Amino acid sequence: MIRLLLADDQPLLRQGMGLVLGGEDDLEVVGEAADGRQAVDQALRLRPDIVLMDVRMPRMDGIEATRRLAELAPSVRVLILTTFDLDEHAFAGLRAGASGFLLKDVPPAELAGAIRAVARGDAVVAPALTRRLLDAYAHHLPTGPLEAPRRGRDHPALAALTDRERDVLGELAGGLSNAEIAQRLRLAEATVKTHVSRVLHKLHLRDRVQAVIVAYETGLAPRS
Repeated sequence: MIRLLLADDQPLLRQGMGLVLGGEDDLEVVGEAADGRQAVDQALRLRPDIVLMDVRMPRMDGIEATRRLAELAPSVRVLILTTFDLDEHAFAGLRAGASGFLLKDVPPAELAGAIRAVARGDAVVAPALTRRLLDAYAHHLPTGPLEAPRRGRDHPALAALTDRERDVLGELAGGLSNAEIAQRLRLAEATVKTHVSRVLHKLHLRDRVQAVIVAYETGLAPRS
């Protein structure tokens, strides 16, 4: 069972998600929170596998709640929920440690599938969608430890990567799956999977979504 905590300040939305997700055989809603502070407290107490986290909530927003959970309970994964048109700063949630983000109008089947993907350690959204969202709001990405001049493959933040690993990271930022990367780079798909794992490990990243952000911030991926 994948144990879920729902954090949203709208009771009807929490109830609706609970009914939809609770009907899945492998998903269990173990708690709810009406604001970010409650989300942190409940997550520390209940230790769910995944928190579905709204961005805009009273007392503490979802981004700060995500940041605190990443520090206090790194095994708990967070999915940022956003209306997208209003919540450009949901990208800050990814930097804070979230495993990805979903749009609030996501169909129920896709919501359940995304949760399962994150539970497996995969990206929460389709790579192509990740690329489009980052392209649309790249200038809203928050500053952080990767503020050094963007120099693409020579960026100091990528120093630990081999040339081939940088190739793979660049293709990830292009919104490609492992199979598509394998075809473009003429590698076995299993080899690509190994390279992706090494990139995540060397850069201390949780998943492919955060790898895409690093690629954008270091200039390895184009911003337009």
